[in-house]
Amino acid sequence: MLAGRTLTPTEQGRLDRAVRNAEAASRELHFALYLGPTDGPTRPLAETMHASLAAPESSVLVLCDPDRRALEIVTGSLARRTLTDTECALAAASMEANFAADDIVGGLVLGIQQLGEAARAPRTLHGRHRN
Repeated sequence: MLAGRTLTPTEQGRLDRAVRNAEAASRELHFALYLGPTDGPTRPLAETMHASLAAPESSVLVLCDPDRRALEIVTGSLARRTLTDTECALAAASMEANFAADDIVGGLVLGIQQLGEAARAPRTLHGRHRN
């Protein structure tokens, strides 16, 4: 929900694509987004939501409550191997800059894509043979 309204189909599509693109970019991680109202402290709620995912160890959860101006990013143990706290903080800063301009969906799309790119597994030259 965005300030008392539901997402339009276009907004929902943009968010769905951002999640799929982040998963494709990282090649190993699963991304989940919760956008809506929260009660109480948001970090424990985000951690509980993250733990309930199908594969929490390889998952990244982004929680956003626009009305409370809350943003949380939770990474699983395997996700932390390729996605550092600094990269999560940079993605959060990008999202928050868009949020300040009242562009919640755009901020989430940008941040989720940034997380996916940051978690991209590096290409290796192992196994290549020269003839």
